[in-house]
Amino acid sequence: MKSARTMLGLMLLAACWAAAPARAGDAAEPAPPCDVPAYLLASESSLPKVTDAVKANKPLNVLVVGSRSSTIPGNEASAYPATLQAALKEAFPAATIDLSVELQAKSTAEETAGTLVKLVEAKKPTLVIWQTGTVDAMRAVDPDDFRTAINDGVVALRGAGTDVVLVNLQYSPRTETMISAPPYLDNIKVVAQQHDVPLFDRFAIMKQWSDAGYFDLFSTSHGVDLAKKVHACLGRALAKFVIDAAHLGPVQQN
Repeated sequence: MKSARTMLGLMLLAACWAAAPARAGDAAEPAPPCDVPAYLLASESSLPKVTDAVKANKPLNVLVVGSRSSTIPGNEASAYPATLQAALKEAFPAATIDLSVELQAKSTAEETAGTLVKLVEAKKPTLVIWQTGTVDAMRAVDPDDFRTAINDGVVALRGAGTDVVLVNLQYSPRTETMISAPPYLDNIKVVAQQHDVPLFDRFAIMKQWSDAGYFDLFSTSHGVDLAKKVHACLGRALAKFVIDAAHLGPVQQN
């Protein structure tokens, strides 16, 4: 049982991303298609602190709290947080955009929620992007307990004075029959709606890319090259999501 769980974890967290580091001197490849249906990037929730920071020409401090799927081992500059930061800087060239990443690779939502207030006190972010659900799904954490943990985390973050964006599980066609993602997807959506928090639907976006043939997420042969392409698209999509949720555009910056 332990061996099977370990294998599942390796497949889910590493199949698409883990591979030998890219060779030095590899030429940059053209950007992959990153089309996302508009409804997947639309949110009725807002990010007022992000809006205020950008309009007032104050630094925009972003903290990404996530698992291994928020990084590419040995290629952090190509992971989606770095792409997100670059896209925000491109949108707001006069703004100071600071971004940091807090990896909690093996932590459940409950375990992570207990660290969030201290992280906010230490990092003082304007926006926390909390990526969660993968570890809980792997461990088959009770979905009700998962929802309670997300709820507690969001309440803690809001109480600490920061905006919040929730990011759900990554999509992997190789593990669809091995874990049950829907209960965790549904519960994170419920909490987002209850607290009027923007939810970046990474799962649906990646599934759309897979179904459209943009990326072969089933194969394990593409390694770090595939990871870099997917992360580049995720970072740009997440930047657009944040900008839209904050009701900002480059022309609105003072």
